[in-house]
Amino acid sequence: MSTRVLDEDATEAALLPEHPTARPDALECPSCGSSNVAQVLGDNGGVSYVCTACGHIWS
Repeated sequence: MSTRVLDEDATEAALLPEHPTARPDALECPSCGSSNVAQVLGDNGGVSYVCTACGHIWS
C-alpha cells in the first residue's frame, strides 16, 4: 500500500526522507552531528569514536 500526500491544490507532493543519505545504523557525532565518524581502539581495549569533521572523541 502506498501513501500519498496532497498539496493544498490537491496535486501529489513528493515524499522525501529527512536524511536521504544517512543509513539507519550510521553514527553521528554528538558534538556537530556529522556522520563522518571513525572507530578507534580505546586505552583498555574498549571502542571509541572520533569525528573526522570536528575532532570530537567519545566512547
